[in-house]
Amino acid sequence: MKVFTTGQVAKICKVAPRTVSKWFDSGRLKGYRIPGSQDRRIPREYLIRFLKEHGMPLGDLEDEAMAKVLIVAQDQVLIENLKRELPMEKSFKVAVAASGFEAGIHAESFHPDCIIVDFSIGKVEALQICQNLRKNADFSETILIALLPDDGSPITFDRSSINETFKKPFDANLLAERLRTLIGAKKELIS
Repeated sequence: MKVFTTGQVAKICKVAPRTVSKWFDSGRLKGYRIPGSQDRRIPREYLIRFLKEHGMPLGDLEDEAMAKVLIVAQDQVLIENLKRELPMEKSFKVAVAASGFEAGIHAESFHPDCIIVDFSIGKVEALQICQNLRKNADFSETILIALLPDDGSPITFDRSSINETFKKPFDANLLAERLRTLIGAKKELIS
């Protein structure tokens, strides 16, 4: 668990250290004092919670506190359902791509923790996206989730590049919880 001094918190929040001390002393910003000293320490999770509660930008903490999810899909209803279940208030940052080309561009700039690929865009293109990502060392740890259409026909392919599959229709809330578990194993998400 990362812990910050009042001076470090002041820099993050772009305020004077005395302001941070006042937040701490009033009980609004949780933390602890070092025994035998007046020095204050603020654990990272309390700082992130404080920033979110007060609508302050997370700044440099955003990357480590937010689960970044890239949705590769064209189905607007599906996209809206997932966005509703993966809100920013619950530590999710979502980007959307409609094609393999867009997915590649977004993956490079957004650096997602998880990529959800809707196979309704086309099995060949969806598989190509997954395989291309796995070939790139930068995305070897990225969680890949495939959304498979339930059209009655069996879908067979090499699933080794994919972490999980969900068959449509699926419970978006269940997927959100699964993402929280998978990404939370790598990051300290704050809800």
